[in-house]
Order: sequence, then structure tokens, then C-alpha cells
Amino acid sequence: MDQHRFGPGPLLNGQGNLVEPGYATGLLKTYDRKAIKAPKWRIKEWDYYLITNDRFGVALTIDDNGYMGLLSASVLDFEACTETTVSPMFWLPMGKTGFPSSSASGDVKKTLKNAEGSFEHTEGGRRLHFRIDPFRDGKPFTCDILLTNEPKDSMTIATPFQKRGHFYYNQKIIGMRAEGFFAIGDERTELDPKHTFGLLDWGRGVWTYKNTWYWSAAQGEIDGHVFSFNLGYGFGDTSAASENMLFYDGIAHKLGRVDFGIPKKSDGTDDLLSPWHFTDDAGRLDLIFTPLFDRASDTNVLVIRSDQHQVFGRFSGTVRLDDGREIRITDLLGFAEKVFNKW
Repeated sequence: MDQHRFGPGPLLNGQGNLVEPGYATGLLKTYDRKAIKAPKWRIKEWDYYLITNDRFGVALTIDDNGYMGLLSASVLDFEACTETTVSPMFWLPMGKTGFPSSSASGDVKKTLKNAEGSFEHTEGGRRLHFRIDPFRDGKPFTCDILLTNEPKDSMTIATPFQKRGHFYYNQKIIGMRAEGFFAIGDERTELDPKHTFGLLDWGRGVWTYKNTWYWSAAQGEIDGHVFSFNLGYGFGDTSAASENMLFYDGIAHKLGRVDFGIPKKSDGTDDLLSPWHFTDDAGRLDLIFTPLFDRASDTNVLVIRSDQHQVFGRFSGTVRLDDGREIRITDLLGFAEKVFNKW
């Protein structure tokens, strides 16, 4: 497929459409909420962080979807194959949450009656604070996590839809070092930056009402090198570029089309807990994904529906970098998800 790499400049033109669909390895296009021509209640802005090591994971989200927003925290136990997610919602924020226009600067904070969260830039990194009370068994969740060693390259994509004024501007920064702690009640878990990594999913846009996306990412260390990837499809018009990238010591290696190879049951439905086979159109990606558990949720409130399956597991196989080097992967922790939304 054609992979158009865009340059710097404004993201949107005077009609609220993308100036230049495509991809980059940094946030080159300038996002300006005032340039959007859609109603406030259709604009979506969010920051999502996922912190993982081989034992635990923490997922943190603050988002403003116009007519609703949420704070969400998940604690993932990869040994016990369990998870707890609590996601307090708030109504009609219409952009008042105050998301910055860039991932490189600016902070966001939201406080509710029994929850608060903040993502702040600090010297040398990003600091993530969260509190939700109650979270599990009547006990509160708290965390204070610092992300450092941001890689040079990131996956950045500007994707249009087949509807005027609709677009998706997304950056995924994968493979930062993570330190700090999370706690449920008095049970506190320290995060060692030697073995713990963090990613940011930074998104801004106006989406069509009904859509399905596929997204997968993993991050870790292979033979002393930080390795990660971002894979995805199914969302918007990706004819200009895909969002598929490998990252090796912070440098991006671009892939074309990718298929997740989700197995099927005898009745034709997805068999999400059987092994998946990830491949690409150029023979550079050959991974078997062995699931551990499915972090599933199905929110169905009036005209809003979000049926989410974020499956965590381990990847094994091979990938090939731009220079032809083959990297062998064994039991690299990551996730693959399928999400259907009407919102």
C-alpha cells in the first residue's frame, strides 16, 4: 500500500477536514480544537496510559467525548489472569475537561466526587496520579507513576472518514520506562523501571457514530534492546497510510497492512481466547499471540454502545526491521483488542 508521510503544518483546513492524511513519527501537525467544524458534543479527546511488566499492568484513562467523559483505572494481574476496572463517568463536558493540543506539553486533570486523575509533564518525564474510592472490595485505588526515557519516534497518524468534517488524529508513544507505585488499600506494588514500561495513546478527533477498530501493542526488552510495536486497522479511511510500526531502541520501522488472524468458533464468532496469528502484507511480521485473559466490557446506555474486548497475552515469533535484521520474540507481554462503538 502507499504510505504517505506527512510534514508539519496545521492539521485541519478551513472546512474542518484533514489537510494531509498519512503518518509521521512525531506529532508534526498542529491540532486546534477551534478549527473543528463539528458540534462540541461530537468532538472526542482522550489520553490513555498503559503500564506493564511481566507481573502487573495498570491502565489509566481520562477522556472527554463531548456528551460524556470518564476517568478509568484498571489493575491487571498477568499471573492470576484477573483484572479490575472502575470507570466513573461524567456528563456533557463539551471540551471543558481542558485537554492540551499537544502531547508534548500541557496537563490534564479531572476531579469527581469519588475519583480524581491527572497527567502532568514534569522534569524528565510524565507523572500520572490517580485515586478512585472505592475500587475493589471497598478499598481505594491510588497510583503515582513517572514515565521517562521517551523514545525518539512514535506512531502518529491522521486518518479521515468518508464523511466531511470527520477525522482521527492519533499518536502512540510506546516503550517509555515506568517507575513509582500503585496500591489497592494498604497493598502497595512498586514498579521497577528496569522491567516496567509505559505507553501513551493520545487521541483527538470527530468520529462517525458507528465503527469497529482493532488495536494491538506490546513493549519490553529483547537482548538488552527496548522493543515495541503498534498494530491496528479497521478504523477510518487508511488508504493514505496504516498505523503499523515496529520500534527498536526508539526508532520506528514502518509496516504496511496487517491482519490479526483472529480464530473463529464453529458458529463463525470470534474465538478470542485461542491463539491469534499476526501477519503483514510484506512477510515482515509473523507472530503467534497466546491469550491470557479478556478484559471485556459492554456499556449500553441509551444511544451509546461500547463493546470492548482487550485481550492480554504473550507474543512469540519473528519481525523484520527496515534494514532486514530479523528479531526473534519470545513470550513478549502485550494485548490485542477488538472494540465496537456506537457513540
